[in-house]
Order: sequence, then C-alpha cells, then structure tokens
Amino acid sequence: MTEDESHSEEGLMKRQTTGEDRVRMVARQLSEPRTVNWIASEAGWSHEPTKRVLGRLVDDGILHRDESGTHTTYSPDYRRQAMQEAMRLRDSGHTVEELTDRLTGMKAQIRDWEDEFDLESPNQLRGSLATDDLDTDEENRRREIAREWEHLQRRIQIVGFAIREWDFLAPTTDSAGASS
Repeated sequence: MTEDESHSEEGLMKRQTTGEDRVRMVARQLSEPRTVNWIASEAGWSHEPTKRVLGRLVDDGILHRDESGTHTTYSPDYRRQAMQEAMRLRDSGHTVEELTDRLTGMKAQIRDWEDEFDLESPNQLRGSLATDDLDTDEENRRREIAREWEHLQRRIQIVGFAIREWDFLAPTTDSAGASS
C-alpha cells in the first residue's frame, strides 16, 4: 500500500464515521490506561468532545476512569471484558471438554516454565535478567516468555470461569419459558 492510499483510507474513515464513533472504536481497543489527549489524537478529534464521550463510556460501565495519578486515564473495564470473553468462549461452538483441554495445556505450559527456570512467576523471570549472566537473545527470550506467561495466567482465569459457569453462560433461547 502506498502512502497516498494509506492517507486516503484514513480520510475515508474520518469521512464515514463521526468523531464519537472513532472515540468509541479507540476506547474499545485500549489495552492499557490512556489519557484523553492520547485517545483524542488516535481518534482524530478534539479534546473536549472526546472527554464527554469518555465520560459516557465510564457511566455505561465500558471504561474505568482513574484520577489518582498526575493525569486522568481511561482503561477498559476488565471485569466486563472478562465476562464478555467467557460468553464468547461459551458461544464459540467448543465443548466444555475442549475448553478443559485448553486449560490443561495452558497450565502445563506454565509448569514447564516454572521447572525450566526454577521460578514461580513472570516477574521473577524478569528479575533473573538482572542476576543471571545472559546474552541478548536469552534476555529477549525471557522477556517474551514473561509476557506470554502473564497472558496465559489471564486466559486461565477466563477459561476457568467459563468452565465453572458453563451452564450459567448458556445463551437463553426461550425467555417465555423462563418466567413460567
């Protein structure tokens, strides 16, 4: 894709969406806390309207606002995301046995890393970068494993929740039957 095509696609997105739409798209894709200015810049919209949209997203429980630091930041409501992900897993067509196998595989991978490094957490693995004499490739490998380890820990929680709440998460097909 040429630079002109990239710019024309960005322009097309801005012409076909409102500023509020773009703020909502950016906000739903956040993976870490961000300021209003950062979100406004990503959405290509001004500060004040972005702040109003973010306020509504906080009120709707989609985002969390943190005013404890030097700058107010917005981040996803991780509980809501976890519930939605558990529902997606339930609705994905996988059986509870397939999810249980996936859970077992993730836990086995973490046990393998614990055994390989004789450590109990991703942060301990990161700490080994300071104490062990490692070459650059091994340092990079350990950083990547620590990130993956943390990711698997989060996935284990969500997949475990989906398995435990399998029946509760089942889609309802007969709302009239539920009230009788």
